[in-house]
Amino acid sequence: MSLYVIIALVVIAMLIIITNIRIVPQARAFVIERLGTYVATWQTGLHVKVPFVDRISNKVSLKERVLDFPPQPVITKDNVTMKIDTVVYMQITDSKLYTYGVENPMLAIENLSATTLRNIIGELDLDATLTSRDVINTKMRSILDEATDPWGIKVNRVEVKNIMPPEAIREAMEKQMRAERERREKILIAEGQKQSEILVAEGQKQARILEAEAQKQAMILHAEAEKEAQIRKAEGEAQAIREVQQATADGLKMIKDVHIDDAVVKLRSLETLEKAADGQATKLIVPADFQNLAGVVSAVSELAKK
Repeated sequence: MSLYVIIALVVIAMLIIITNIRIVPQARAFVIERLGTYVATWQTGLHVKVPFVDRISNKVSLKERVLDFPPQPVITKDNVTMKIDTVVYMQITDSKLYTYGVENPMLAIENLSATTLRNIIGELDLDATLTSRDVINTKMRSILDEATDPWGIKVNRVEVKNIMPPEAIREAMEKQMRAERERREKILIAEGQKQSEILVAEGQKQARILEAEAQKQAMILHAEAEKEAQIRKAEGEAQAIREVQQATADGLKMIKDVHIDDAVVKLRSLETLEKAADGQATKLIVPADFQNLAGVVSAVSELAKK
């Protein structure tokens, strides 16, 4: 065998080996068949298949997928036809089952979700359908997850994307919502007016209370001022009386000290007689001891000299 033939065989062998080397990337899996029979599932890493015997049957993505199906017509329990748009989040967990479990798995999931949705909505009326999205999502996820287990698929969650009732139903709902909004608006306006009137009345009440308190305080202060003035006036009058009495007592004491009590009394009688005679009286009363007036006058004159 010539050298060229050996070199050619080596090159061919190397090419065959190189062409049968496969690298599986992250989040991917390769299903391998040998002579038409499943033999292995390659995970992430470097792999070499047997030339002319092994082949890659399917390359599976292990990432989570989002299946957005077109709106499905459904009929509610009260015979209302509507369309519902759903979104399914699924992930392949077993590449072998996904490859050999069902023909066209995505179409199978779409049809299964449509029939499941019709069964669930058929047990609900219109109002329950519009307000029970969480219930619908939970039931659909549970049913789809259980049904897709033999296909190597896990349904993580199902979301009702849109509910489209008939046009007449939408118009009726819009009228009802408009009426409800108007009712709430009127209630809020009435509540605001009521609160405003309550606050105004409360303010007026507080103003009257404060005014009454001010008048009461003013009357109390006025009464106290009058009382204080009367007390001061009474004290002044009492002081004046005490001073007059003290002066009178001092005068009497002085008179008594000079021993002219009888003479002074007689002198005062004479002065009284003089005033009486100077008036317009028609009668004149002369004291019995009138003859002693001369002596009194003399005594007074003596005192004056002293």
